[in-house]
Amino acid sequence: MAELIDAGPAALRRSPLAHLQERMRAAGVTGERGVSLTEWPFVTMVSLRVDPASEAAGRIGSVLGAPLPDHCGQAAQAGPHTAVWLGPDEWLVLSQGDGPELVAGLLDALAGDPGSVVDVSANRTTLELSGPSARQVLEKGCVLDLHPRSFGPGRAVATQVGPVPVVLWQTGDTTYRLFPRSSFADYLARWLIDAMSEYQGPEVP
Repeated sequence: MAELIDAGPAALRRSPLAHLQERMRAAGVTGERGVSLTEWPFVTMVSLRVDPASEAAGRIGSVLGAPLPDHCGQAAQAGPHTAVWLGPDEWLVLSQGDGPELVAGLLDALAGDPGSVVDVSANRTTLELSGPSARQVLEKGCVLDLHPRSFGPGRAVATQVGPVPVVLWQTGDTTYRLFPRSSFADYLARWLIDAMSEYQGPEVP
């Protein structure tokens, strides 16, 4: 017990999908119909609200390394930080950096102006769906038109996959990241595993 205490709170963290890691690995498919599902736990996530026309928004953009996105579907990425547009004055900031340090920097940039900066890292987890069949898997339960003519790398929106609300971000030609609430992550992962199962067999002509 002393060793756990000495290791700090981070050593005691358990991701929302730790219990499904082996099932997700087993569900992976290789080859031309390949698709894989992985959890990226403990990504720093910050809910940000500010008037996009304010000086504070400009200062926040400087902290993040890029101006805040200004329309639906846009994501601004710079270094370890990505800001995803959720509404006219609302963004989800995703970061590989230190959460407390990022929150402190954003609060300093807000400088008491109207707005809010809230660490919501524990509120969601991250699932990465990738491979040649990733889009087809999502299309089984996503209302968006995910064809490349409408949706492509760099696009990110709040939507629904199956019955689960998510933020969906396409990071590459065949790679998507999904950000469900932690309480819905188990259901979504099982839904995706089931949707992937048909690609384990040969394509039906």
